[in-house]
Amino acid sequence: MKFVDEAQIRVAAGDGGNGCESFRREKYVEFGGPDGGDGGSGGSVYIQASHNTNTLVDYRYDRSFQARNGEAGKGRKMTGKSADDVVLHVPVGTTVVEQDTGEVLADLTEDGQRVLVARGGRGGLGNVHFKSSTNQAPRKTIPGTEGEVRRLGLELKVVADVGLLGLPNAGKSSLIRAVSAATPRVADYPFTTLEPHLGVVRVDRLRSFVVADVPGLIEGAAGGAGLGTRFLKHLARTRLLLHLVDVMPFDGTDPVDQVTLIEREVESFSPTLADQERWLVLNKMDLVSADERETLQEQLVEALGWDGPVFRISTVSGEGLFDLTHALMDALDDRARRETEDPDYAREQQALREQLEEEARAAVAAGRSRREPEEDDDEADDDEVEVEYRR
Repeated sequence: MKFVDEAQIRVAAGDGGNGCESFRREKYVEFGGPDGGDGGSGGSVYIQASHNTNTLVDYRYDRSFQARNGEAGKGRKMTGKSADDVVLHVPVGTTVVEQDTGEVLADLTEDGQRVLVARGGRGGLGNVHFKSSTNQAPRKTIPGTEGEVRRLGLELKVVADVGLLGLPNAGKSSLIRAVSAATPRVADYPFTTLEPHLGVVRVDRLRSFVVADVPGLIEGAAGGAGLGTRFLKHLARTRLLLHLVDVMPFDGTDPVDQVTLIEREVESFSPTLADQERWLVLNKMDLVSADERETLQEQLVEALGWDGPVFRISTVSGEGLFDLTHALMDALDDRARRETEDPDYAREQQALREQLEEEARAAVAAGRSRREPEEDDDEADDDEVEVEYRR
């Protein structure tokens, strides 16, 4: 399956059926009078979030959706049949944007959440409604109204509590495999992760959180190098970021330079995302002797001027993973509790999330404008990576 996180579609609601002009014609009924029925309503178009779909690939190839028109009214005061609504299912985490105005119509972050994107036309009135003492045989009817037509943009951002940042081969995929049931590809070469992965981390029977792994960044990613920042937008919904650092890189680079490089690229993508709370996670500590680990950590913290939480882990041996996952769960629980108890803090967090969404959308649009225009959409689709997306 192709992982597709953006799509543009056209939706058109059905027109309402016309009202009917009709008169009773029955044996032995001298003055039948008008009996034209009303038209039926046109079908509306809804977009609904569903956990049963993980990608927008269906909307990359089928881009136009039309609801049926309502039926016209009939004689004997019979109302025309209303058309069925059309429901389009998208992954949880999809934002619906009107293309012509840029207005955000909905942010679908919960399973089953639904938004009306094109309202069906109303049915017209038959001539029975226009009978009066001075007009016993009205020939007036009202036609049905037209259904709405819209061009929409669908933007998918995965919904996760914790996001992973780091260079390729920093160990992000290994970490998500070690603490959850997700199975992203792991190998000893860069860019083994080509699409976001979600993993549910169960701390105990009733406590869990979702962690998101995105493809690693390289220098110049904000300008389109490597995989660019195409998938960095998926971190915009996370509540906390883990910055994973390989303390013993195979190419001999300085871990301090790794952290600085990622900070620079994230800042270029979204200043608000760069200001999000981040924890420093020093990975592959199994390659460092036990008596040197504390010293190594102190040197890195001092060189970076880091004042946030720091954890030492090994995804191979499992060292430090228990402490890390429980600390994350406690921090997320504390933040959720604060949002419930403190309305001012809740409003502040909501404003922050909205700002992140705006900056991420602007950064993605800027990156798209830098890319050369594709001559053929089908050719562009062929260039995408075939991936498997799992929760």
